[in-house]
Amino acid sequence: MTKRTLGGTSRKRKRVSGFRVRMRSHTGRRVIKNRRKRGRDRIAV
Repeated sequence: MTKRTLGGTSRKRKRVSGFRVRMRSHTGRRVIKNRRKRGRDRIAV
């Protein structure tokens, strides 16, 4: 069996779409706002 090619994705996921990353930019804050408005259980990763 070969190894799985996709490793360490949870770190990448946090870095790309975590809450702190979202809050950095204007558009990211808009994403958070829209998800709150929609009533999402999970606002960010």
